Amino acid sequence: MFDWLENDLLFTIAACAPASSDASFRRYFRVSTSGGCMNAGRIASDQLSEQSLAAAGQQFIVMDAPPAKENIEPFIRIAKLLTQHQINVPTIFQQNLTDGFLLLEDFGNQCFLDQLNETTVDELYQTALDSLFKLQTQVSVQNAGLPSYDEALLHRELAIFDEWFLTELLDVQIPISVWERVRTLLTASALEQPHAFVHRDYHSRNLMVLASDSPGIIDFQDAVIGPITYDLVSLLRDCYIDWPEQQVEQWRLNYFERLRQAGLITCSPAQFKRWFDLMGMQRHLKAIGIFSRLHLRDGKSNYLADIPRTLNYVTTVCAAYPELAEFNAFLQEQVLPALSLAEV
Repeated sequence: MFDWLENDLLFTIAACAPASSDASFRRYFRVSTSGGCMNAGRIASDQLSEQSLAAAGQQFIVMDAPPAKENIEPFIRIAKLLTQHQINVPTIFQQNLTDGFLLLEDFGNQCFLDQLNETTVDELYQTALDSLFKLQTQVSVQNAGLPSYDEALLHRELAIFDEWFLTELLDVQIPISVWERVRTLLTASALEQPHAFVHRDYHSRNLMVLASDSPGIIDFQDAVIGPITYDLVSLLRDCYIDWPEQQVEQWRLNYFERLRQAGLITCSPAQFKRWFDLMGMQRHLKAIGIFSRLHLRDGKSNYLADIPRTLNYVTTVCAAYPELAEFNAFLQEQVLPALSLAEV
């Protein structure tokens, strides 16, 4: 990374420190420069060479994504797509596809999660909901060139819960008939929804608080075209922070009305709530599996602390829908006791 910055881009590095980590193999570093200039002759894309040169002597984020484990091309392509629609994502100043490096605009170190409290939440969430509405109304489903959130992907995600949480972490086996009914119900609900741009991780850790044009949106490389409630429930029933259900319901109803007035949905409020609940359940089951995998496979055990909150979302939804009674009984009778013994 330093060879690229200093020899190819002609930066003089004043400071370099880890900026953040996530649930992938990507790493991020905050790099400060002191003098030097960016080599315009080595710009690897059509992106803003003058802006790149003007940015020298400032602060950047460097993404280090090992090509053997991460592909940065979707990030580059989706960043360009979102920029075209005036969605505030980091500018890519330089790219190195061979080594998996990107030089990015620095959105600072204050994500929503750091700033959220009872006083700030309404204002911050309003900006997040406004940006989500912009994403869903301006990015064309037909022309975005993104993969579909199809049945195969939904099933692969649900399998993470079964494999990594139930089997690997808890050593619990779910009856096949119960699990198949859950998969069928959640998949059918997701696929029957109107489709929109789906960020797939639209939550408090991926929304940055900025002085202007907030939020800055990051971690969008896995975007797809899929269920219209997915990002909404990711935000409002966040795996990393929770809010009173009455407050969540009001946010959901207000956003439903915006979508209805924009002509993106024609369903009843009750139908939208059902989609929202079941989509959240699908996402939360996947997240619980990912948190377990991060602990067991990758040694990132801090995510275990988020499992109880996320599982509570699941059991709450199960209790509200009679068709999930068997699954709820399995969770209450086998999963929760096993989780307690696992000291998660």
